[in-house]
Amino acid sequence: MDDQEIYALIGEDGFARLVAAFYRQVGADDILGPMYPRNDMAGAEERLREFLVYRFGGPTRYLEQRGHPRLRMRHAPFPIGQAARDRWLQLMDVALREAALPAPADETLREFFDNVATHMMNRA
Repeated sequence: MDDQEIYALIGEDGFARLVAAFYRQVGADDILGPMYPRNDMAGAEERLREFLVYRFGGPTRYLEQRGHPRLRMRHAPFPIGQAARDRWLQLMDVALREAALPAPADETLREFFDNVATHMMNRA
C-alpha cells in the first residue's frame, strides 16, 4: 500500500487509537519510560500522532507547528541502542494489535516503524 493512502484508510481515529495504545504502555516501561518527559506525556503523544498523520497522507499540522521532522536530530539526546529500539517496536506491536487497523495499513506501518526505529539508533 502506498504510504500516502494510509490516512485515507484509517483517518484521524486510527492514528489516535494507535498512538494512545502505545503511550498507555510507555510511562511504566523500564527502558522507554525514563526517556519521556513525565510532565509532557500528552505532548509527546500529540507530536507522534501529528507526525504520523502528516507522514501518511493527512493534514500537515505537524509541519506547520514543528517544521521539518528532523527525526535523528530530535532524538539525538536520547540513548537509543538495540534494547531501546527493540522495546519501542515491542510496545508498538502491542499498540498495533490493540488498534486493529486494516491489514494493508498495519503492514505498511510495521515496515515503516521497523525501518525508522533502526535509523534512530545512536548507541552501540
